[in-house]
Order: sequence, then C-alpha cells, then structure tokens
Amino acid sequence: MNKVFAIFAIVGLIATASCGNKEVKEEETVETVQEATEGAVEATEEVIEDTTDSIENAAEVAVEQVEEVVENN
Repeated sequence: MNKVFAIFAIVGLIATASCGNKEVKEEETVETVQEATEGAVEATEEVIEDTTDSIENAAEVAVEQVEEVVENN
C-alpha cells in the first residue's frame, strides 16, 4: 500500500511540475504577441502618416497646376 501511495505522489508531482511550465510559456507567448502587435501598430501609423503627407503634397501640386492653367487662360 505504501508503494501505491508513493507512486501516486510521484505521478502527482510530475503532473504538477509539467503544468507549471505551460503557464510560463503561455505568458511568454502572450508578451511576445503583444510586443509584435505594438510594433506592427507603430509601423502602420508611420505608413499612414507618410501616405497622408504624400497625398497632401500631391493635392497641393495639383491645385497649383490648376491655378496656373486658369491664370493662363
């Protein structure tokens, strides 16, 4: 009977130890995903700002060209 109790105790300790490692890995994975998401958001914001600036510059050039054509005619 003592051997059976010892075997159950060992199996329980192994199961508990293996479950503990999964939680740490999940937390690390969540942190990694959060960092990657933040980086992607920052990169997207930069692209949006650059695109907005390019569109504004193109619009200004178009307005200037239209004004020149109107003045010349």
